[in-house]
Amino acid sequence: MFFHKKDPIHTVQVDKANPRFAQLLLEQFGGATGELSAALQYWVQSFHIELPGIKDMLQDIAIEEFGHLEMVGKLIEIHTKDVDQTEAYKSTLFAVKGMGPHFLDSQGSAWTANYLNEGGDVVRDLRANIAAEAGARQTYEALIKLATDDGTLKTLHHLLTREISHTQMFMKALDSLDKLTDPFFGNIQPDETVKLYYNLSTDGSGKDERGSWNSEPDFDYIEDPLKHSSKSVSK
Repeated sequence: MFFHKKDPIHTVQVDKANPRFAQLLLEQFGGATGELSAALQYWVQSFHIELPGIKDMLQDIAIEEFGHLEMVGKLIEIHTKDVDQTEAYKSTLFAVKGMGPHFLDSQGSAWTANYLNEGGDVVRDLRANIAAEAGARQTYEALIKLATDDGTLKTLHHLLTREISHTQMFMKALDSLDKLTDPFFGNIQPDETVKLYYNLSTDGSGKDERGSWNSEPDFDYIEDPLKHSSKSVSK
């Protein structure tokens, strides 16, 4: 059962309508990194998870994301209201589609369920959610740089902040499963090549970059993959 309260979590206010900026805002309404994508992704994932605590968290965050979708939609509505005679309005998607939000991104591409990333494994899904929040935050940062009034800026800043909060929640959930930094999950164990790092990108100088991502004790650095491959075949 759902109940809708018309007052948003954060007050949405626009000081001066700008339909061109409203078209950019469509990215967070009907785009790949938008609030609709996040809300549906987390909601569907919750039905795959038996752990009651993480299921509840996903549903709580999903409902908040629907609230964020409403806030973005309200921004778009205000930015396109009563400006239909302006040249700025006529140069946007709203000239054809009409005022208010639509399930399109900023370039006019229709929203698609292909944007959703859910696979039925709690570890895989939580990691996908961290990536989703990172994408949304990047988009909000771009929108904040282009925002044309303080009211819109405050709402976008709030939405960006909540992306950070959700990321922390997903990380804590992974940590509760002891999977925050553990790459292994599922039932099939990896083979003996799991620790190998192949040096497959060189600049001809003979000096290759080294770091924790290709060094002992976690990795065996294969400096010449061709020779290593030949040894493997000869065996």
